[in-house]
Amino acid sequence: MGSRDRPVAALERVEAILDNRAIYELAALVPDTDRTRGGRTRHYPTYAWLLFETLLSVYGSARQVEAELSHPLVWNFCRQKMRDRFPTDPSQWLPDQPIRRHHYQYGRNRYLTEPVIFDQLAALHRQIAAEQARELGLMTPDGPGSWTHPDLSRMLHADGKVITPLFKATRGDTIVDRTTGEIRPARFEPDAALHFQGDGETAWGTKFVLVAARNTDVHGRIILDVAWVPNHGGEAKTAIECFTRLAPHVPGAQGVIYDTALRGVHHQVLLRDLGLLPVNRVTAAKAGSTQPRRSDGRREEKSTRIETKTIALADGTTRTVELYARGGAVGIAELTERGDLHYTELTRVRTHRTRDKSGKYRWYNDYQLPHHHGKGIVTVRLHNTEQDTAQKLNRTENVRPIAATDPDFARLYPRRNDAESINRNLDDTLWLRRAHSLGHYRQTLNLLGYALMVNGLALHRHRRRRTALAA
Repeated sequence: MGSRDRPVAALERVEAILDNRAIYELAALVPDTDRTRGGRTRHYPTYAWLLFETLLSVYGSARQVEAELSHPLVWNFCRQKMRDRFPTDPSQWLPDQPIRRHHYQYGRNRYLTEPVIFDQLAALHRQIAAEQARELGLMTPDGPGSWTHPDLSRMLHADGKVITPLFKATRGDTIVDRTTGEIRPARFEPDAALHFQGDGETAWGTKFVLVAARNTDVHGRIILDVAWVPNHGGEAKTAIECFTRLAPHVPGAQGVIYDTALRGVHHQVLLRDLGLLPVNRVTAAKAGSTQPRRSDGRREEKSTRIETKTIALADGTTRTVELYARGGAVGIAELTERGDLHYTELTRVRTHRTRDKSGKYRWYNDYQLPHHHGKGIVTVRLHNTEQDTAQKLNRTENVRPIAATDPDFARLYPRRNDAESINRNLDDTLWLRRAHSLGHYRQTLNLLGYALMVNGLALHRHRRRRTALAA
């Protein structure tokens, strides 16, 4: 078994978490207790709450985290790491007795999930995660790639994830005590809802969006943002909110890879407001069957007329051509002798972006015309304008900057599989694949802890490899 295939030891994950500066910078946002109001001092440094939270994604449950930390070898390892990190600040050292589950729950309920504090934690996490991504060679403004041929190291990818609730009961359910006969309300997840997934299947639970970037290392993944989807069918809106607040932190990003949950209105925001290339498929006019029989059940691509262009031919004359979009690809539609419409897809040769005085972005694709049309270049606008709206043309819904038939699409779009990999890996960190807690604030905090674990491991492996190469 090669080193790339070897599973990561739990203690290495613990070490990576302890070495992640984000833990301590986030903890600094949590206010100290007001000593003028009395009460005991905290038994543990504030970062211990976040450490416990992050270790949920290593050991699977709060009970197991408590059990693992109670072992002298593990706790003494953590204590020594903190003494080495804060050699001159004893207030940051861990005490002799390991932190317990009730200590963590107090910090989580009293401070970490308080809305104002939590929003500050999430905002600082995005900033630190973006800095850590650049340390891994991701999202660098002077990195490889161009608008015509984007590089995977400068692409964001994201997906929605429904987390199964801790309890199966729903609002209004009751249970009967078999001993006393008492009827009482059943515990339930207040923020759970029925969600429809891309394959048509339904999932009951709390939905979130996770945004990430990664390099070629097997553990080189950085989770940049996590967000709760508050409304049924609101995944795309939440994803756009994530990209919007991430954009200032990742100026080197070139685009976004997502599934067909992103529609034309969302592409317009990405293109015009954020200056990012959306890479996804156009929803089909008719979805294909998983087991097609002859022509029945085959996917039918959406097709629509885009605009009319006048092109110059080699002999100095001009010709008018009709541009259509089919499956996101731009092409020329011409009538045959039988009166049928024949579609010829054009080859994309260049994608370019300009910024206007308003701060918004304008996007264009240059396409190579076929030989019988002079083999010239035709330029097509990619974003919507008021003229498109007046003509009832949803350009961003039908035209893709990089269509599914483009060679760059085959290189870029498979990165979406990593978003599915994140979802599966997240499931593996949950006890019985159920949420650690109740309520969207607590569960988002759980996801933030998961992100700290994933990011810490990526940095730990990266720095260790860099040290080995320098030796």
